[in-house]
Amino acid sequence: MCIAAFIWQAHPLYPFLLLQNRDEYHNRPTKALAWWDVDGCEILGGRDEVAGGTWLACSRQGRVAFLTNVLELHPRPDAKTRGDLPLLFLESTKSPMEFAEQLATDAHQYNGFNLIVADLPSKSMVYISNRPKGEPINIQQVSPGLHVLSNAKLDSPWHKAQRLGKGFKQMLNRYGKNEVNVKEMVEKLMKDKVKADKSKLPGICALDMEFNLSSIFVEMDTPLGLYGTRSTAAMTVGAGGEVSFYDKYLEKGVWFERTVNYHIQKLK
Repeated sequence: MCIAAFIWQAHPLYPFLLLQNRDEYHNRPTKALAWWDVDGCEILGGRDEVAGGTWLACSRQGRVAFLTNVLELHPRPDAKTRGDLPLLFLESTKSPMEFAEQLATDAHQYNGFNLIVADLPSKSMVYISNRPKGEPINIQQVSPGLHVLSNAKLDSPWHKAQRLGKGFKQMLNRYGKNEVNVKEMVEKLMKDKVKADKSKLPGICALDMEFNLSSIFVEMDTPLGLYGTRSTAAMTVGAGGEVSFYDKYLEKGVWFERTVNYHIQKLK
């Protein structure tokens, strides 16, 4: 399902800083963080080997896209894969708003999604969602500040989102104007297994399922196998265009780490 916390154009050192957990079946084949080519565009991110998409990726030109699913009772089995959405943006040369407006015509072909697309050189970030069903696609400029994206609309007051947002803000305040330690943030914030009070759950799906999904770090047994948090990413972008993408990921029951650093080519 995924959850992300990020600060956008509101930190003294980092125009963009992101933490994200990816929740998925443990047995779903996945390629770890790496550069890969998509129709001539170099993209950095993890890759779902079943459908070929991604949940978080960036480009050398300073474009970033990340995705969460919307929790809903009856997803369509014939829908287009949502993991293609970040790739479509990263391949595109359109501004985030132009891309969002173009996507609006096809958004109904996907199950519920929340998509953030950003172009760092132009300091533009847009949030796109195709839910609630039957309503026009939700497109909005993301304002500077701290935001949390879980499995409802941006900054929804779900337990896990509020808990992560509070912890994220506290840690950023503790670092102040100094560099952040992303590995420390990952360990202290993204491994949190505290679940919501059952009375605070959204009441969309089965209560037990919602309860198991209500923590920042998810782990649950299902008839299809283990499901839960199988990678955590931390991305920082410095004012000079320095990108650091840290990924901690689970592979055959063992946790691995990888960091890729690069410079944005066109940052103004």
